[in-house]
Amino acid sequence: MTMRPIRIIGDPVLRAACEPVTTFDADLRALVTDLMDTLLGAPGRAGVAANQIGVPAQVFVYDADGHRGHMINPTLELSDETQDDDEGCLSIPGLYFPTPRALHATAHGFDQHGEPLTISGSGFLARALQHETDHLHGRLYVDTLRGDTRRKALREIRAGRFDTPRR
Repeated sequence: MTMRPIRIIGDPVLRAACEPVTTFDADLRALVTDLMDTLLGAPGRAGVAANQIGVPAQVFVYDADGHRGHMINPTLELSDETQDDDEGCLSIPGLYFPTPRALHATAHGFDQHGEPLTISGSGFLARALQHETDHLHGRLYVDTLRGDTRRKALREIRAGRFDTPRR
């Protein structure tokens, strides 16, 4: 089992768009395995994107609402209906804020063997798919916040008021 350290806000890899995967080989399968080991290696994790472990590739894994898997080169279709539940991030540990997201999401992409893959979900699974896809575009959930919530989140981050990084 290879549990990789999670990169924390301030690391430039989290703010850069990840590169699309073009080669579906043993190295990619090893990355997916490392991501899944990192996801499942600590309780309470719903997803990990490749850039969160320092790899700028469009790959993420998820474990949400009884669904577990991975997605490569995702694109999203989002509903107009919204949800506004608390959201957190392994890269900003310990901070949670009400974050607007689409209530339903469908992700299209590929599996680790290059086969087409579609994942659809509502509620927490939809939130996880959106959150992880955002990571691959260099966006963090705090980027979606508005008004007083955004100001509070940014104050907390600037003050370093998040938990000590965990593996």
